[in-house]
Amino acid sequence: MSTVDKQLEDVKATIDDEVPRHISVSDVTYEGPELVIYTRDPKEFAADGDLVRRLASKLRKRITVRPDPDVLTPPTRAEQDIRDLIPEEAGVTDLDFYEDTGEVVIQAQKPGVVIGRHGATLRDITREVGWTPEVVRTPPIESSTVDNVRNFLKQEREDRRDILERVGRQIHRDPMSNDEYVRITTLGCCREVGRAAFILSTPDTRILVDCGAKPGAESETPYLQIPEAFGAGANGIDAVVLTHAHLDHSALVPLLYEYGYDGPIYCTEPTRDLMGLLTLDYLDVAAKEGRNPPYGSEMVREAIKHTIPLEYGDVTDIAPDIKLTLHNAGHILGSSICHFHVGDGLYNVAFSGDIHYDDTRLFDGAVNDFPRVETLVLESTYGGKNDYQTDQDDSERKLKQIVQNAYDRDGKVLIPAFAVGRSQELMLVLEEAMREGDIPEMPIYLDGMIWEATAIHTTYPEYLRDSLRDRIFDADDNPFLADQFQHIDGGDDEREAVADGDSCIVLSTSGMVTGGPIMSWLEHLAPDPDSTITFVGYQASGTLGRRIQRGRNEIPIGGNGNGRSDSVTLDMNVETVDGFSGHADRQGLENFVRTMNPRPEKILCVHGDESATQDLSSSLYHDMNLRTFAPQNLETFRFR
Repeated sequence: MSTVDKQLEDVKATIDDEVPRHISVSDVTYEGPELVIYTRDPKEFAADGDLVRRLASKLRKRITVRPDPDVLTPPTRAEQDIRDLIPEEAGVTDLDFYEDTGEVVIQAQKPGVVIGRHGATLRDITREVGWTPEVVRTPPIESSTVDNVRNFLKQEREDRRDILERVGRQIHRDPMSNDEYVRITTLGCCREVGRAAFILSTPDTRILVDCGAKPGAESETPYLQIPEAFGAGANGIDAVVLTHAHLDHSALVPLLYEYGYDGPIYCTEPTRDLMGLLTLDYLDVAAKEGRNPPYGSEMVREAIKHTIPLEYGDVTDIAPDIKLTLHNAGHILGSSICHFHVGDGLYNVAFSGDIHYDDTRLFDGAVNDFPRVETLVLESTYGGKNDYQTDQDDSERKLKQIVQNAYDRDGKVLIPAFAVGRSQELMLVLEEAMREGDIPEMPIYLDGMIWEATAIHTTYPEYLRDSLRDRIFDADDNPFLADQFQHIDGGDDEREAVADGDSCIVLSTSGMVTGGPIMSWLEHLAPDPDSTITFVGYQASGTLGRRIQRGRNEIPIGGNGNGRSDSVTLDMNVETVDGFSGHADRQGLENFVRTMNPRPEKILCVHGDESATQDLSSSLYHDMNLRTFAPQNLETFRFR
């Protein structure tokens, strides 16, 4: 008998001791980080509202209770009973029954109403029909990404269950080594922005944190292809943890499955969906530009199938000696600071991912309150000594003035924007400015993936600020449904018609002008001196966006069929409004560390140009008396 099977026997014995005698427990198994209890008496389990909580506290596990299939109310009768139990204002749109697991997935416009106070309605459902309810939100704006992900996971439930059982056994195996150490190996994004990737390792476990590409350097070999990076190869990794979905953190996650990785990915639910959206677009753009995509779309599906979504604040076992907790990073939808508790109180490491310390229109600022943190791996995108952004009010005033000036000249405002995060922030600013009469009403065209990314935001309003969440719940006040917003379907004829038309605002991907629809807009608008291109996000070194910011006026716009690139002269006005970045500026980064509770002993400054990482590292050392480092790629740090 394996150690995991013996462990499950002991767990079942503990459960049998705790559970009242009239409640049967037919099986106990691990599925991913959760302990799943099967019972022939799901109604009695549900009747005791504290029983699962008591078991979770006793066993120190996340617990799911599932009924044996042969004790379930038939779906046709159960559906009517469930609908009778759920208040009408919940807006139930669909129910799916899965007899293999005894689960019913309830899709509703207001999941909180379905759940009820402290889960009371969910318990009522199980008491009435035996089925275990799971609730998902009906998106207020239809999202093909969300629909595709949910349908795909529905089709792959049997495979996914096998994956979860295998992962569960891996997590709960006994440690093999008596050694104690913690190491961090830097695989990318050190003294550079992009290709974020780190290995967190112990004697028993290797965790990969992020796996991104480098903007503007698609031909550069990612470090994960270098043999020393992974040692035994991708299948030597126990788990992948994804801080957020931007391509400089997620683009090469699917490539791991091409290399033989078959393990889990931990992230928030919106990060999973956005990763699917952005990586598929990454493949599409590569193909259109004549580059060989690094993997096929089937690898994106593999990554989604292996993802185990976590909520902020949930402490989750991801290995025998590592617990993971995700916290809000304030950067984009679902972005996380990843806190790792290693061993039995041995060591704690937090990876910031990308953070925004102050509140924005979309998100609350990054969390920096933890039980313990000895080492912090901190982004330094704006860590340079002069990287101070204007505050949000000043930035909004400047943007509104740029729009007014272009309107007065009968010109247009072209904004290269990241589809996820900055676009939605700008949509809120512009919608309010027009509603309050600060700028004239005009169309706001959304090109690339911006509309689809916006739809995903409305699917997960619990990750947004409370005031915005309330507006999204009100169908008559949802700011993202304002009349000004018009979705460009991607045809170049449509773009040309807009460019030849009246004053307007265009938000278009890509945010660093590295390809995608922004290149078409430049072809149409670059010669127009009455129009303005406005940068609102970080422009990485080597990108066309950075070169335009620095005065370049000859813009390559693609091939002409004979091997040479055409170009267009940029006569547009060029503006930068830096307060809309999703990253904390120098002051925000320092404040994040200064107010961090507890303050870390060591800080690795990463994800910034060489001067930015070194400046921030030096400042934190001198001002706060912390041990700081500005590591290079392929360095290893040992702690303990």
